[in-house]
Amino acid sequence: MTAPDNRWVLPAGTAARDGWATVVDDAPTDWHHTGLRIATLDEGQALAVGAGSWEYVVVPLAGAARVQAAGAEGTVDSVDLAGRTSVFAGATDVAYIPAGSSLTLTGTSPAARVAVCAARVADRTPTGRKFAHLTAGEIPVELRGAGIASREVRNFGIPDVLEADAIIACEVVTPAGNWSSYPPHKHDEERAGVETELEEIYYFETQVEGAAAGVPVPTGADPIGYQRVYGTEQRPIDVLAEVRTGDVVLVPHGWHGPAMAAPGYDLFYLNVMAGPGPTRAWLICDDPSHGWIRDGWAGQPTDSRLPMGGAR
Repeated sequence: MTAPDNRWVLPAGTAARDGWATVVDDAPTDWHHTGLRIATLDEGQALAVGAGSWEYVVVPLAGAARVQAAGAEGTVDSVDLAGRTSVFAGATDVAYIPAGSSLTLTGTSPAARVAVCAARVADRTPTGRKFAHLTAGEIPVELRGAGIASREVRNFGIPDVLEADAIIACEVVTPAGNWSSYPPHKHDEERAGVETELEEIYYFETQVEGAAAGVPVPTGADPIGYQRVYGTEQRPIDVLAEVRTGDVVLVPHGWHGPAMAAPGYDLFYLNVMAGPGPTRAWLICDDPSHGWIRDGWAGQPTDSRLPMGGAR
């Protein structure tokens, strides 16, 4: 076993910058293709992101926000995102902003918590992507896995749903006691039709089981989850992180999973992926020691607690 590689774990508050609670960009060594910004905005408060070689997807985590994007050709697009009360309350509407645009976020409800997912497109041929708004009702909600590996996936930023150059993004809700990102898998090599090379960001939130639906929160409760990342002999990495709301785990390469929701605590994570390859696709390879687990799902029911935000 290699020594723990804690540089890939960003506890809440440790990556704050310029008014943002969290900033992930290309500043870390060996991190190149994906980014994330998280901010909590008072009603009327604004934060801006300058134009550059990144495309964005804006995701309200809690509350509502206005998104304004100024394109390189002088175009200005604006949309009010209705958002949601909590990441555990269901899918949300999102906005896509193409590379070369500057971006301004303005809170339109008290304490609006907003994520800006990012992917670098500097090395790709420009495709003339346009600003887009996807409503919550347009977001496909997938129930993946079975039994204690059941989870809810909201696919707002995958290739079949969102037209983009590089970014792939989704969010996953795992009920208390369940395992997600399982079996462990990787996507760190370009192998045509088999695997794509993608960095991945995990941004986490946790809650007492059912709290978003009004379940009382016990005094002193400390909602937690866990995330595992491990490498190959050729590219070692060793991460086992206890995570809470606001924590981030970066996956530069290697097998990742499970993401574990501890008993009594629901787990949410937002995934952002992108890579250097020519094809925008999420193609994965299971750890051969554990891939057989998928075969047992056919005879197991999906967790009845899902979808957590109700059917759409």
